[in-house]
Amino acid sequence: MAEVTGLVLCGAPLGNPADASARLRQVLTDVDLVAAEDTRRLLRLARDLDIVIPGKIVSYFEGNEERRTPELVEAMRDGQSVALVTDGGMPSVSDPGYRLVAAALTAGLPVTCAPGPSAVTTALALSGLPCDRFCFEGFLPRKGGERRARLAALAAEERTLVFFESTHRVKDTLADLVAAFGGDRAAALCRELTKTYEEVRRAPLAELAGLEELRGELTLVVAGATPDTTRPTDEQLIAEVAAHVAAGSSRRDAAAAVAAAHHLPKRDVYDLSTRR
Repeated sequence: MAEVTGLVLCGAPLGNPADASARLRQVLTDVDLVAAEDTRRLLRLARDLDIVIPGKIVSYFEGNEERRTPELVEAMRDGQSVALVTDGGMPSVSDPGYRLVAAALTAGLPVTCAPGPSAVTTALALSGLPCDRFCFEGFLPRKGGERRARLAALAAEERTLVFFESTHRVKDTLADLVAAFGGDRAAALCRELTKTYEEVRRAPLAELAGLEELRGELTLVVAGATPDTTRPTDEQLIAEVAAHVAAGSSRRDAAAAVAAAHHLPKRDVYDLSTRR
């Protein structure tokens, strides 16, 4: 293997350590410094892989990402190689990493990737839904009004949608999805991917919303909207704009979002919303 330089983004196993690549093992034993979202999980992974990480290990998570990024860039400027590992899957995909990648590239430092597992593509493949075109939305807003406005804007999206969600919010999110997309929309709820208790529930949204036990790390895949050339009524358009405004958007931005969702001229939707 060539000598490791600059920054290496490392795809870590989602749950099963056997999914770790030979390259991941090699990178972790070759780099000068490993930045980990959770240092304890990194050490547990090293034990599972039966390797010793000789380089320095530092934490790199949402709470210290802004402060630590310049330190890691400076270390790379000094000739040290850095591996970035998050708790599972690929760094930067709803995990820490984007800020460090951007800073390293701005500094003219090499950035590469040791590819590995991804919850997004794993859930898509298992969902049984179309995967040729998809849209990754990550975590939806925590606040109910903002979440409902976001889902209203996505209701007409024809690509398959992938969301991450927490155990504590998934029931509310599923209820909001039923309201925005309709209870008949096909979906798959994937939990604990690649772990011992991996489970995939494939059912309409209304059925998933009625489940009682929803624990673990969750990825939700939802079928895209069926193309519909029927124009919504004026009342429906006004209601959608009002939902965006209630969530904090300006009337102009709300009208633009609704217009885009229904492939209508922005000016028409804006004018309509100001008449009522």
